[in-house]
Amino acid sequence: MTKIGFVGLGNMGGPMAQNLGGAGYEVKVFDLLPELVAGVGGTLGQTSASDTAREVDVFVSMLPAGKHVAGLYLGDEGVLQHLHPETLLIDCSTIDVVTAQRVAKAAQDAGLDMLDAPVSGGTAGAQKGTLTFIVGGAASAVERARPLFDVMGANVFHAGASGAGQIAKICNNMLLAIAMAGTAEALALGVDNGLEPGVLSEIMKQSSGGNWVLNVYNPYPGVMEGVPASRGYEGGFLVDLMTKDLSLAMDTAEQSKSSVPMGGLAKNLYRIHEQLHGAGRLDFSSIQQLYGSAVDSGSLGSE
Repeated sequence: MTKIGFVGLGNMGGPMAQNLGGAGYEVKVFDLLPELVAGVGGTLGQTSASDTAREVDVFVSMLPAGKHVAGLYLGDEGVLQHLHPETLLIDCSTIDVVTAQRVAKAAQDAGLDMLDAPVSGGTAGAQKGTLTFIVGGAASAVERARPLFDVMGANVFHAGASGAGQIAKICNNMLLAIAMAGTAEALALGVDNGLEPGVLSEIMKQSSGGNWVLNVYNPYPGVMEGVPASRGYEGGFLVDLMTKDLSLAMDTAEQSKSSVPMGGLAKNLYRIHEQLHGAGRLDFSSIQQLYGSAVDSGSLGSE
């Protein structure tokens, strides 16, 4: 039986680890918050990252930022020194390309294969096992990891060499932020002029403005069941994380001297929303609140 170590059990990592345990894998798990460790069924809770790394065939991490990934793997306290030489490393965090490549190089120097494999699909995808994995690293390592990806997700894309997964994910999330902000703006315009948000959403879904946000993640309260907008924007993909990802996009663009005016505007909109509404811990679809009082009052378009 393949033995897996999994570190990082937040909104995404917890369900991913639980799905692996439910598929029959022996999964050792750790998080700095003990309650998160206790909340992942079908797994073996550990008291440290180093314990989680010992005697496993695959080691998976899902952490908030590059500094956390570097801290987990590198240095005197890093887990690289505790891993078996044939362990496959999979980092599913969304982080900066430089850190991803630096950690992968350290793993390579230690004789270990490592993939950067950030995900798309949100918390619902993590829970249902329908995530998309966007992977950078050696093709042979991707094939080793594929059985696990198939448990946690529905799609696997090999973007290229080490770091390529992060670049592709950064591009995707920048586009997602632009689409979410634009959709929220269009819905607010319609509501401000007397349209029902649900009716307008259906019209746009079937028209040239149709997009993923309208189809599966509508930002206007009461329009779509089961999405964060219909539960006070709780859960989901946090504004803090979207702002972080947009900052990564800006840093990446600076390095390549790319022009990203709409990405820059999206970052500023999310930063304003974060500061104006204290929305950092809300889902990123709460950007709808930036566009007027109709959402705040729950009037859903009524005068």
